[in-house]
This record gives sequence, C-alpha cells and structure tokens, in this order.
Amino acid sequence: MRSEDEETRAVNFRMHPRVFAALGADLVTSDTVAVMELVKNSYDAFATRVDIRFVADSDDRFLLEVEDNGCGMDRDCLENVWAVVGTPFRLLNPRSVKGKNVRRVSGSKGLGRLSSARLGRKLEMLTKSEGGPCWHLTVDWTSLASASEMGQCCAYLRRENKDRHFAKSGTLLQILDLTSQWDDDTITELQESLARLVTPFSKVDDFRLFFTVPRGDGKPEEVEIAAPEFLSKPKYAIRGHVDSQGTVHSRYEYSPLSDGSPRSVNLTLSRSQIAKAVAPLARYNRSSPDCGPFEFEVRAWDVGPDDTLEIAEHFGEAKANIRRAIRAHKGISVYRDGILVLPKSEDARDWLGLDLRRISKVGTRLSTSQIVGFVSISADQNKDIEDTSDRENLAKTPAVAAFQEILKAIVSQLEDLRDEDRVRPGGQAHMSELFEDLSAETLVAEMTAIADEGALVSEALPMLKQFREKLDSTRGAIERRFIYYSRLATVGTIAQMLVHEIRNRTTVLGQFIRRVARRVESSPDDELGRKVDQAQDSVATLERLADTFAPLASRGFRRRRRDGVLELSIQRCLEMVDKDIKDLSITVSTPKSEETRVAVDPGELDAVFLNLINNAVYWLAQKKKGRRLAFTVSRPRSGRRVEVTVDDSGPGVSKEDIERIFLPGVTRKPGGIGMGLTVASEIIGEYGGKMGLIYPGVLGGASFSFDIPTKI
Repeated sequence: MRSEDEETRAVNFRMHPRVFAALGADLVTSDTVAVMELVKNSYDAFATRVDIRFVADSDDRFLLEVEDNGCGMDRDCLENVWAVVGTPFRLLNPRSVKGKNVRRVSGSKGLGRLSSARLGRKLEMLTKSEGGPCWHLTVDWTSLASASEMGQCCAYLRRENKDRHFAKSGTLLQILDLTSQWDDDTITELQESLARLVTPFSKVDDFRLFFTVPRGDGKPEEVEIAAPEFLSKPKYAIRGHVDSQGTVHSRYEYSPLSDGSPRSVNLTLSRSQIAKAVAPLARYNRSSPDCGPFEFEVRAWDVGPDDTLEIAEHFGEAKANIRRAIRAHKGISVYRDGILVLPKSEDARDWLGLDLRRISKVGTRLSTSQIVGFVSISADQNKDIEDTSDRENLAKTPAVAAFQEILKAIVSQLEDLRDEDRVRPGGQAHMSELFEDLSAETLVAEMTAIADEGALVSEALPMLKQFREKLDSTRGAIERRFIYYSRLATVGTIAQMLVHEIRNRTTVLGQFIRRVARRVESSPDDELGRKVDQAQDSVATLERLADTFAPLASRGFRRRRRDGVLELSIQRCLEMVDKDIKDLSITVSTPKSEETRVAVDPGELDAVFLNLINNAVYWLAQKKKGRRLAFTVSRPRSGRRVEVTVDDSGPGVSKEDIERIFLPGVTRKPGGIGMGLTVASEIIGEYGGKMGLIYPGVLGGASFSFDIPTKI
C-alpha cells in the first residue's frame, strides 16, 4: 500500500504580493522608461493628446500627472482588465477602435500599468469612457507589496459624482509620494526621451505630447514635445526598406550645408551579400530571413566643433544644443506600429553593438553618438521580433539575429558612402599634409571650444577618439609611403592559428572516422562506406592545408626557402571554396596541367589566390547567370618571371574605386574591413612584383594581374 507521500498530487501555483514590486518597481529599469510605458498606454487607448506634468504640492514636492483624452475605462474594464496582472486583453485585442479609426496597440504583456509602482508609492486615477460615469481608483503600492497574501491586495474604486474633468472620455493618473528625486537633468532626459516616442514613419498624425514643469518663478510652462528641425535634415542619410526575401532596397543621400555637391545613390543589397558578410551566422543563410520586412532610415553627422557650428548657424540653434540633441536621439531606435520599442534608456542606446564594432575599422565606422536611426517594424509582419520584459532589449531569437545583421550591413553601406564624400578632392594627401595631421593644435582648439560651452566630459571623448583615429590613419599612410608592411607577423599569426585549429580538429575527426570505418568493415554498408571515404578525403585535404601553412607559423620563417607550383596552388584554393562554386554554378577555367614552379612560398601564394578567389565568388553571387572565373598563366620573353591573371564575370570594380582599390579600408562588402587586397598586393611586392587592376575586366567583371619570379 502506497503512503500519502508517495502519491502523485497537484500543487497549485500561487503568487505572493511581492510580485507587484518584482513586475513594477524592480522590472522596469528606470523612471524614464516607466513614464514612457504609461504614455504608451495612453496611445493604446486612442488618445490624441497626452499631458505629462510635474506639479509642485504645498511642501514643494513633485506630483507627477499623466493625462490623456483617450477612450477611458468603464467599471467592467477596471475590474476585469486593468486589475488583472498580465492580462491577455491586448494580446487578444491588438487593435484599438474609435469610430472609423483603428490603431495597432503597442503593448501586449499586460504589465505597463505597474510602471506607476516604480515612480511613486501611491496612485490616484480618474477615468471615464464616453457616455459613462467617471471612476476614481486608488492604489497603495507599498501596502500591496507588504501584504502577506494576494487576497489582501486591493485597489479601491468609487464612482466620482463630479465628472466634469473630461469633456468626453479620458484618463488622469496622479502619482504621489515619488520614489526618486526629479531635478533639471532627469526632467530634461525624460523630455528628450519622449521626443523619440513616435517614429517619423508613423502614419499617426494625431498623437501629440505636451510637457509641463514648474519654473523658478513658480509658473508652469507648457511645451509641445518635438525633435529639433535639423535632425530631419542630416548631412548623410540612407533610407529604404527590406523586403520579405531579405533584400535591402535603399537610397543614400549626401546633403552638405555649404562646401560640396549633393548627391544620391540608389542601392540594392541582396540576401546573399548579407549572408556572406555575417558568416558564420548559418541560420541567416536561408531562402529568406526570419525577421520579416521592415522600413529604415539612418541619419548621420560629422560632430567636430566646425561641423556643429555650421549646423547651428544654418538652423539658428545654439551650438551646445546641436550636440545635446544628437546625444538625446543617438543610436538606432526600433518602432513597432509607430511606437518606440527600443531603446528606452541611455544604457540600451548601443543595443546593436556599433561602438564595439567601430574598433575594427578606425576612422570609418560610425559611433552611436553620430547617428540617429529609425527602424519601423509591425507586429503582424515581424511576429518573432519581441522585446524583453524589462523593455531594454530584444529577445534572443533567430529573427532578431537576422534583423540585427541586416541593420549592421545597412550601416556599413552608409559608412562606405560617407567615406567617399568625406575624401578631399585630388586623391591622396601630400606628404606635408600628412605631417600636418600629426599636430595637436586642432585638438586643443576643439577642446577649448567645448569647454567654453560648458560641455560634459563625456562630450569631449568623441573629440579625443577622433584625434586618435586621425593619428592612426596618418601614421598608416606614412608607413605605406616609405615601406611595405611586414607581412611576417600577420601571416605568421594567422598561420599559427590556422595550423593549430586544423590539426586539433583533424585529430579528433580522424579518430572518429577510423572508428566508423571499422564498423563498416564488420557490417558492410555501401552508402555509409562512400561517406566514410569522402570524410577521409576531406580530413586529408585539411591536413595538406595545415602542412602548406605550417612553415609560415614558425618563428624562423624566411621567404624563398620553399618553392611553389602555380597550378597546384590554384587547385588547392579552389577546393577550399568548392561548395560555393558548385552552389552558384560557376564555370571555372584553369591553366593546363603544366607545372609552373615559382620562387614563392606556397603558403603566401595560397593567401594571394584565396583572397582573389573569395572576392570573385562573393561578387559572382550577385549575378543570376553567366558566372565565370578564369585563371591565366603566361611567361614574358625573359622567362624569369611569370604573369598571372584572375578574371571574373561579376559586376566589376566601380570607376571611383579604380585608384584606391588596394588601399587599406577600401571595401564594398557589408561588414568588410578592406585589408584583403592590401595584404595580397604587398605579399606580391615582397617578391619584387606588382599587383594591378585591369579595367575594364576581361570577362566584364573584375580582372587582377600580378607577376612573380620563376624558380630558375
């Protein structure tokens, strides 16, 4: 006979009243986020006007009010929707209806109202639905959180005899006994954050926000919340949409205020281009991304003292206000059905990781302090892009991963085109100009200017970073003029890593394959046997690759100690990208079986070919048909050197890149760093040769040629 402890029985979940603190005061990350959540509730209630007021009481303490002219609530809604924590009401009713007008609501978790618990210990609410009476509701959040059981947690509701407060309908929240001290800085931060609440893409033109705060003379000042005019007229911008297949359709615009000619460029960024750029994010390499279509606009500015002065003078703004406005709206904001989803607070501004990514391309990447971006998604078409419960990030899903990588590719396009418009006429700087860039006089002047404006220390950091970037860039340019980069350390480090990783993995794979092979011998299986043979061939190929690069990984590596064979090197490198070549149906032409022995280390020779092949395959993916890749080897009459040409039938090199294609940092690949051709050309240079671009290309795409010494 089973004892009572051994029997299976149901155990009911229960909630402790502390859930009100956990979901309200603790979960909402900041007071600014809390106010924005309450304003979003007003939007969902179909309000056309929301007033946020800080009202001083008799003891000079602030009382916070949020009032709207929305639909309001009746008694049934208060008791069966508002008072239900985590209610699915908005999830089941995702649209608000008022007459003939419809709005897609911004919230669905049923937790937004608890934001008031973050702001103050008590809540007084007046609300009235059209044609109904006015109701007065009181909540003491502190009492709720300190109760011992949920049965003791109550809000107190009564009918208000005088309902003249609302013309037709609406809600007034009065938050008392505020938990935080609101000062000029935090109130300004709130005002600036509220200006970001509605996206420029929104078709809602009847949702206005007003802000009231007491001033020094005791008289309240009411202002409508709106972004400054200059933010809608950036110097650089990229606008467009991403379709359901993941293709980016955009238009870049350069709009200088004084010097320079405006220009615009229509752009298309295919799914395959993005997939290549974000590898190894394998989940993006599908027929279409998980995230769904969306619209975007990313605006950018140069933020040096001269730049901000130019903006200030043009738009009649104080110079200090320019930097502050960009800082207030900085980063890329995501809007769902017209209302801000992310970021809500300062800590989440760089949710896309642009500042960290900027390190990989000094002087070119844009930081969050230089851009103001807007991304418009919809709940219907982007079902899997969800924000976390603390309203500070996006949930980690494949859809969000694809969404983020597409946005990074878009920002990369903006950066590359902005770089072109920032280049001074006449190409590369003269040597005297390069040395002028090493002077700190400009930095001192800039720092003095922002100090005179009373700027924060944080505002000086971009100036210091910019100067550091200029030093790094100038130093690199000078080095390129005098000497070639030493490829020994770079190639050696890569080789060490490559050899180490390959041999570690081939050892484990080899053991596993041998064990499977023994199983096949004891239980013959033709299909499995063929797979085992293929796996063994693949491991052998990896081991040969490690052997090729192993000498480069040695500290004692010296050039010209090993010879290479051109045709074998080409074949090895083609095998490494064999899958891509087959998937894209690329027709490859290689030299005949003749062996051309050259006085070039095979590891370095492979590094050159790999770069050229990978570039060709990437751009050939943009063509729908007629994909060709050809290698030609020819000997001049002297016979001491051999010339190699690599041609493809891709889109080719643009005219503006002809003179700069081998310079560091020049790339058209989203997310690329622009060092591949630089490294390849300098390896060839170490052997007394020169790599060049043939324009136009032999096959209509890109054509590169180089010469290297033969083995005599």
